[in-house]
Amino acid sequence: MRAVLIESEGAAPRLVEDADESLLTGDVELDVLTSSMNYKDALALAGKGIARSHPLIPGIDLVGRVTDSADERFSAGDLVVLTGDGIGESRHGGFATRARVRPDALVRLPVDLSPERAAAIGTAGFTAMLSVLRLEDAGLTPDDGDVLVTGASGGAGSIAVALLAGRGHRVLASTGRVEENGEYLRELGAAEVLDRRELSEEPGRPLQSQRFAAAIDAVGSTTLANVLAQTVRGGTVAAFGLAQGPDLPTTVLPFILRGVTLAGVDSVECPLPLRERAWDALSRELDVDLLDAMTTSIGLSEVIDHAPSVLAGQVRGRTVVEVAQ
Repeated sequence: MRAVLIESEGAAPRLVEDADESLLTGDVELDVLTSSMNYKDALALAGKGIARSHPLIPGIDLVGRVTDSADERFSAGDLVVLTGDGIGESRHGGFATRARVRPDALVRLPVDLSPERAAAIGTAGFTAMLSVLRLEDAGLTPDDGDVLVTGASGGAGSIAVALLAGRGHRVLASTGRVEENGEYLRELGAAEVLDRRELSEEPGRPLQSQRFAAAIDAVGSTTLANVLAQTVRGGTVAAFGLAQGPDLPTTVLPFILRGVTLAGVDSVECPLPLRERAWDALSRELDVDLLDAMTTSIGLSEVIDHAPSVLAGQVRGRTVVEVAQ
C-alpha cells in the first residue's frame, strides 16, 4: 500500500511506498481510485491540529471500488464515495491506494459521475450543496435578491457560485484576488465580483444597510459579522468555514431585530439520507464543464509539497489527487 503518513504528533508527513495495510480498520475494504486536496488536508499536513490520532493517513475525501465488505449494503465492485466521517482526522483517509472505512456514511457513486469528477466535487462540493440546500430549505428563492458567497475562489466557494447560479440566483462573489479571479468567477455564474476587503478589514456596525437576501460564508470572523449585519430581514446565512478565524465579533442585533438566521453547515457528521440527497443533486445539477474548468490534478507524490500553496490561498478551485501517481 502506498500512502502519505503522519506517524506522530509534530512529525513531518512522508510518502511511504510500502505502508502496512494492517493499520487500516473498517468493515468495507476499498481500492482508492482518487482523492482530493482540501484546506483541512493542508492543515493536517502542516501539523495544525486536524490530525487527532497517530499514525494517520490524511485525506478527508476518497472515491474507491469495493474489494470486500462485511456489510450487506455493499459488494465487491461497487463504486463509492466518502467525504468526512472522520477520515483524514481520526480515521485513516484517502491519501493512499487502499482504505478500510465504515459503511454508515458511504454513498454509492451516482451513475452520472466519474470517479475523477466525484473527487473534484469532494468535501468542497458536498459542503457547497449542503449550504445551498440549507438556504433553499429556509425558503430562499431567486426572486428574493442577491446571494453572497465569500471565499468564492476556493473549492467550496467556486462550486457554491456555480450551483446557486444554476438554480437561478443572482450571485455576488467575494474574493481577495479580484483582478486574478474576476473573470473565472463570472464564468462560473457570478453577476458581480466583490473585493473581500469590503467585508473583512474591520467589524462595522452590528446593523448595516440590508444588502444580501442570503449568503454562504467560508470565512468566519469579521467577514461573517459584516455579512450578518448586511443580510436582509428574515434572511439566512449558511456558514461552514473559518479561513479568517473562528471568532465572531458581532452582537445579537441581526438575530433579534431582523430575524436573521445563522445556519451552521456540518459536512463531517452529516446523516446518510442528507448525504444521498446532496450527491444526487450534485450529479444532476453541477455543470461538468464548469467543474472540469476549475479542477487541476496532482499525484500522491506531490501532496505534501502542494499543501503550503493551499494554506496561502494560492490555489483556485479544486485539486484532484491521483493516488497511483
